Amino acid sequence: MTSDSSIRSWFTPGLIGLHVLGVVALVFCVAMGLWQAGVYDSRQEHEQADKRTVPTVPLDGLWAPDEPFTGELNLRPVTVDGTFAPADEQVWVTGKDQDDRTGAWLLAPLLVDGEQGALMVVRGWAPEATAPTELPAVPRGPVTIGAVLVPGEGSDARFDPDARTIGSVRIPALLNESPYDLYAGFAISTDEASSGGLELVPPPVAGDVSWTVGLRNLAYAFQWWVFGLFAAFMWWRMVTETRAATRAKVA
Repeated sequence: MTSDSSIRSWFTPGLIGLHVLGVVALVFCVAMGLWQAGVYDSRQEHEQADKRTVPTVPLDGLWAPDEPFTGELNLRPVTVDGTFAPADEQVWVTGKDQDDRTGAWLLAPLLVDGEQGALMVVRGWAPEATAPTELPAVPRGPVTIGAVLVPGEGSDARFDPDARTIGSVRIPALLNESPYDLYAGFAISTDEASSGGLELVPPPVAGDVSWTVGLRNLAYAFQWWVFGLFAAFMWWRMVTETRAATRAKVA
């Protein structure tokens, strides 16, 4: 009997209104918080799309061999007109992972400034480096390829002229072994026709967007959820005080 009375005391006419108000307030605050969190996610996605949607432009007029590699060039998609240097001038870059496999990139000089300037281009990936006498043939004559520009790799790596291998795309090390005026960065080809049957190397993805983009919306989301917790606290306090006052009157 006491248990039934205790349960009924939670559903008196005065408390039912508080229950409804508390539920409505809590649901509203949670929904508003989820909406603001969704806006934050949308702004993050839009920012990433803006960073990755970069028009492809010709390399000619954008960058020259004697110019430094700037931030504006990083991950810039370009089209490159030129002629590949002889096949025996290609280099294998060892220790390159792709699809959980370790292999090598095939790096080829692409002459883009007459016979002097050359852009080092990653033609593709292979599970192992072949002997210098078995380097894949290069396309003959003038070519136009699509590629993505990337800065030279900074790790120290020695060039092995006998094996035609190097541990990273370190432009200063390659410059010492090349008869050409090399660009300060290199390019990863996205052109299947010039890959020589190798697997294309996926270019790096544009840098992650800072979590602070849309931070105001994220703050609003947490603010609404705090309001929801406060509404729940106030509901509990008002209900317990009302029940205590009712019991005091009955006593």
